[in-house]
Amino acid sequence: MTDSAAPARPAHTIAISSAAPQAPARPAGPVPATGSWRLATLMAAPHRLGFFLAMLVLMAASAWWLLVQEDRIHGWFGLGYAVSPTLTHATVMVLGFMPLFFSGFLFTAGPRWLNVSPYATRQLAGPLGLQAVGWMFWLAGAHLAAPLALLGLALACAGLGWMYLLFWRLLGASRVNDRVHATAVGIGGIVGTLCLAGTGLAMLQGQDQLALALVRTALWGFIVVTYVAVAHRMIPFFTSGVLPLIEVWRPFWVLWLMLGVAAFEVLTIWVDFAAPGASAWPFWTVAVILVELAAGGVLLWLAVVWGLVQSLKIRLLAMLHVGFVWLGVALLWSAASQALWLATGRTVLGLGALHALSIGFLGSIMVAMVTRVSCGHSGRPLVADNLVWVLFWLLQVAAGVRMAAAVQGAPQALTGLAALMWTAVVSVWAVRYARWYGRPRTDGKPG
Repeated sequence: MTDSAAPARPAHTIAISSAAPQAPARPAGPVPATGSWRLATLMAAPHRLGFFLAMLVLMAASAWWLLVQEDRIHGWFGLGYAVSPTLTHATVMVLGFMPLFFSGFLFTAGPRWLNVSPYATRQLAGPLGLQAVGWMFWLAGAHLAAPLALLGLALACAGLGWMYLLFWRLLGASRVNDRVHATAVGIGGIVGTLCLAGTGLAMLQGQDQLALALVRTALWGFIVVTYVAVAHRMIPFFTSGVLPLIEVWRPFWVLWLMLGVAAFEVLTIWVDFAAPGASAWPFWTVAVILVELAAGGVLLWLAVVWGLVQSLKIRLLAMLHVGFVWLGVALLWSAASQALWLATGRTVLGLGALHALSIGFLGSIMVAMVTRVSCGHSGRPLVADNLVWVLFWLLQVAAGVRMAAAVQGAPQALTGLAALMWTAVVSVWAVRYARWYGRPRTDGKPG
């Protein structure tokens, strides 16, 4: 970034079952898995394959980052790098496992939204497999050789583009009147594919800062866009299904607001990239602060309107609502970070807003929604049992620890602790549900 007296501006970093929701009665005990784990069963439904591959990439990326953090603190492993570990981490955490989780939604609930025939799982094996293999090459190449990492990035990009081409074919075949949410998701996929391709081209030119700007663009323009489009459609629907006194309230101005916030954050990324740490931009910084304060406040209000308080009685629903609260928190934290930078010239809060967004918002919603889909499509009750409930709250603590670690002067050990907590939580969670995907439904139904 910059090496002048003016410090760099703090970086702006600021699926999903279609089954009808039902009041979750708590089972007397855990429902045992039935049948042996088989590849044929994994291929029985798109969400099984997509979620399984996503969890493999999630565990690999998380364990790798924990290894990097421990090596930075203790020097135990003597790791060498062919690619910047910061770029490696950012790219795989934004564009690695998340699109694979999205695939389970796109090709399970998506066809029902659009009233079109779904794809067979075997038709998705190519694009999903390319992504999974590509991200493993990316992680290995980060240490072994940059060309291997770039090959992995190319494979992942090809798989991502292929996946969204298939989704756009579903969109094109649909004749339903309401395609707004699906179209937003599809546009987000185009943005993500272009950003991933651009990241590889920037690396070829030796421009890591440009590559990071493209990854952050994908974070807001692809991942967040997908999340808010789905949240706008599904959270009120889920809530009204189990809390009858809460009406389905989702006016489209709320969706346009959330998409507008995502677009604004993309703009801030490129303004900061064009003029990092420029002291001649105080009015722009003030504008950013005001927009983020207003947007963050409205999103917290929206969380309450959507039934945050009432949802706390039902664990799985509470997980969705608490996760959504983090989006407002991330924006308010970013506004505070910008204000402190403007007042002191120092990045006091560092990347705290980024991790409120990524661990708090994206991570929490990921755990909540994938848990819901996995339960509903395996024939189990739609509940968060004690294990999932504890893991979810440990994830909230991990988000708080990582935000504290980003504060200027915080000990590096806090970053390592946050990485350890994140890796432990997602690994236990992923192993638990990955075991389900290769086994038959407990109710004997197909799918």
